Amino acid sequence: HRTILYGGVFGYPGDAKNPTGKLRLLYEGAPMSFIMEQAGGISTTGTTRVLEILPEKVHQRVPIIMGSKQDVQEVIDAYAAAK
Repeated sequence: HRTILYGGVFGYPGDAKNPTGKLRLLYEGAPMSFIMEQAGGISTTGTTRVLEILPEKVHQRVPIIMGSKQDVQEVIDAYAAAK
């Protein structure tokens, strides 16, 4: 809610303990991504648009980074530079 109103980035990326992230694609990731994109932002895993992911399991987890286009693009560029 605040990210849409005030800008910025919401991130729940994967880490060493949870490499696939903690948010479930079908229940949390995709619905929030849809709302964010309808509000003019973008939502990604760092490499892939969240709404383009086809679920393989009901409780599949994904890393999430969402927010304004400019802010999230900076994160995507940082992911690309780190590879």
